[in-house]
Amino acid sequence: MKGLVCVLLLLETFVFAVQQQLDGGLSENEISPQLSSEDRRQNPPQNDTLRTETSTDSQQNYQLCFPDIHAALRELTAIVTEQKANIRALETQLKEQHTFILEELNKKNEERQIAFSAALMQTAGGTIGPFTADITLTYRNVFTNIGNAYNRITGIFTAPLKGAYMFRVSLYGAGSHSTRSTVFIVKNEERVVVAHGHQAGYAVNSSNGVVLLLEVGDVVYVRLSSGRWIYDDQNNHSTFSGYLLFPL
Repeated sequence: MKGLVCVLLLLETFVFAVQQQLDGGLSENEISPQLSSEDRRQNPPQNDTLRTETSTDSQQNYQLCFPDIHAALRELTAIVTEQKANIRALETQLKEQHTFILEELNKKNEERQIAFSAALMQTAGGTIGPFTADITLTYRNVFTNIGNAYNRITGIFTAPLKGAYMFRVSLYGAGSHSTRSTVFIVKNEERVVVAHGHQAGYAVNSSNGVVLLLEVGDVVYVRLSSGRWIYDDQNNHSTFSGYLLFPL
């Protein structure tokens, strides 16, 4: 009898416990997910933490680098602008220097362009001479006088530059009797070369030339020898010419 009572008491206790669980308690299946959820909240997975930290670091690095890129671009733009201005200024300076050099070269070339050519008679033809002494011939009919080194009034060429010069003279003589025609190219009162013609007939002609090294101020001219004559007319038989070969 006592054993039966004990069994009944145990059953009653078990039923009571089961009823308590059904009324307000949590089943094992419910408790397990709840515990898992709480565990995840308290101890999140390591991969998620790393991803979060990496994302945060990337954002911070981007925020730090982005202003630096803008600053570098602004600095680079300023440098490029300054270089463009410098290039334009240099181009302007080079153009000015180029123009100046060309002008100077043109001036020097103009100074070095020296040449003249002239005939003896300016108007009607005729004979000059003979004279009892040598005379300087004045070639009045000037064809060319680049550099204005030849003086048509005096018949004298004056060297404006030190250099090598070429000179030529031609003569023509005419008459009804024995004709002698003689002229000299003279440098600073020194006879250099002669052109001479002599025959018993009607006319003679001759020519000669020479290259002279002249200093600045040296003079060159043509003299008619005493006792000789020279003829010229509109055909310009008798001429005197010279030009600068090259400066020294």
